[in-house]
Amino acid sequence: MNEQSSKTPEHQAIYDRLRHMILFGEVLPGQALTILGLKTMLGAGMTPVREAIRRLTAEGALEALGNRRICVPNVTQETLNQIYFARLAIEPRLGELAVANITKDQLKTLAKLDEQVDAAISAGDINGYLAGNYRFHFTLYDAANAPVLRNIASSLWLQLGPSLRVVSGRYGTQNLPDEHKDALSALKAKDGAGVARAIEADIRQGLSLMR
Repeated sequence: MNEQSSKTPEHQAIYDRLRHMILFGEVLPGQALTILGLKTMLGAGMTPVREAIRRLTAEGALEALGNRRICVPNVTQETLNQIYFARLAIEPRLGELAVANITKDQLKTLAKLDEQVDAAISAGDINGYLAGNYRFHFTLYDAANAPVLRNIASSLWLQLGPSLRVVSGRYGTQNLPDEHKDALSALKAKDGAGVARAIEADIRQGLSLMR
């Protein structure tokens, strides 16, 4: 296999980079962007940028404004309610399903991520919290081996990420959701219902903050 074929294709790399920017609030809700501006920012060709925009628009992470401009949609109260309704239906179930499959290595990874989240909260490190919190949840959800539910959860997080970044910046890290220790304890005890309760509590805490 040559070096070129072993690399991520450009269109996928550009999609991943733009998705990361949206997910972790590097692009703010309502902030207008142009295709040309993104092309310059990402150092990419026009075609992969257009493809990334097309995919992210289909996922609800971007919307067209006209005149070749796009933005991250502002989250209305009704949209917020729908996102959290779906999260509360899906993510506790993913946590419950993970109990049967979780490995010792995954538990160690989750414990380390929980420590990183705690450190970020104590230090007021919003970026560290957002990244660690995301990795904790999706390390857990990956263990569920339920790709349909996992992909839906990923889409919901993508739509919520920019607004969560704004709220976190406004209120700081001390009130951010963190029910990870209860989830870890339940995982170690093979208590699926306990994991589901911890994830539900974590989501509800986040909903309270967002509202």
